Amino acid sequence: MGVARAIWTGSITFGLVSIPVGVYTATEDHTVHFHQFERGTSDRVRNQRVNERTGKEVDYADIVKGADVGDGEHVIVEPEELEAVAPGRSRSLEISGFVDLAEIDPIYFQRTYWLAPTEEQYGRPYALLRQAMADTGRAAVGTFVMRGKEYLAAIRADRDVLALETLHFADEVRDPGELDNVPARRRRRDKADRELDMATGLIESMSVPWRPHDYRDSYQERVQKLIKDKRAGRDVVTEPEPSEPTGMSDLLDALQRSVEEARSGRRGKKGTAKGTAKGKAPRKAAPVRSGSTDRAELDAASKAELMRLARKQGLPGRSTMNRDQLVDALAGPRRAAS
Repeated sequence: MGVARAIWTGSITFGLVSIPVGVYTATEDHTVHFHQFERGTSDRVRNQRVNERTGKEVDYADIVKGADVGDGEHVIVEPEELEAVAPGRSRSLEISGFVDLAEIDPIYFQRTYWLAPTEEQYGRPYALLRQAMADTGRAAVGTFVMRGKEYLAAIRADRDVLALETLHFADEVRDPGELDNVPARRRRRDKADRELDMATGLIESMSVPWRPHDYRDSYQERVQKLIKDKRAGRDVVTEPEPSEPTGMSDLLDALQRSVEEARSGRRGKKGTAKGTAKGKAPRKAAPVRSGSTDRAELDAASKAELMRLARKQGLPGRSTMNRDQLVDALAGPRRAAS
C-alpha cells in the first residue's frame, strides 16, 4: 500500500485554537468497472465532448459552464469567476458549534473522511479535541470549501482519529411526504394486534450485534465469478428470482413461519437469526426505568433503551460506547458511590 495522500489541507478552528489538518478518504470503491464496446466487435466506444452544432470535438480547456436560466437561455460562467465568488474558507474549517452526535439524523450523512495533523507538532491540540469530543459525545459542526464546493461537515471522534462527515444541507433532503402509497402510522389497538405483535417478535428474534465484517458485497463477487467463468468458457450459473410479494391474506401466516424459522436458527448464514456470536438466544429488549442503576435491569434493556437513558443522564462519551460499555457506565459510578 502506498502512503496516504491528503485530498484537502487546511485548519480546523474553534475559539482561538487552530489545528492544521489533512483530509483523507476513509473508504474505497471495489465495484467492477467496465469499458464499452460495440456488440460483435472488439472496438471500444468512447465518450467525446462534441460541439453539437459543428460535430467537432472540443478540447477540455475550451469548455466553460453555462447555467440554464429558462427559455433556452444560458449564462456563461468562467472558472475564475466561480473561484472569485467562492467562500473564503477554502483553507479553513471553522467550527460554529458542537451538537449531540446522536441528534444528527442519519439521512444527513453523506461521506466519511479521516482527519490527521499535517505535522507532528500539531498532535497535541488534535488529541485534545478528539478526547474532549469523545468524552462529551458531541460532534463539531462547520463548513469548508473543497474542490470548488462548499460542504457542511461534522467532525467526530472515532477511536484514535477524528472523522469528518460531509453532510447534506437541509434543503437537499427531500420531504418523504412527496412519496406515494405510504400508509399512515398504525396505532396499537386496545385488544391484542396479532400482526404487530408477530412483527415485533420477528424483529426481536432476528436481532444480532452489529458486526460490519459479517457483511460483504456478494453481488460484486458474483460479477467477478461471471467474468472468470466466461473467460474460462464455463457455464454461467444464474441466481434464482426474488420472492413474490406477500399478500395481505398471507401476512399473518408469513410472519408466524418467519418467527418460527428465526427462533429455530434455520435461516443459517443469511445472518438474520444467528443470535449472539456464541449461539445464545437473542436479547429481548425490555423497558428500563428512568434513572435506574440496577445491573439486572440494565442488562435486560436494549441498546436503544440504554442510549436513551444515557442521553437523559448526560453520560459523556455515550455515542462511541457499545452496549456493554453503556451498561457499565450507567451502573458503575452510582454503585461505587453507594
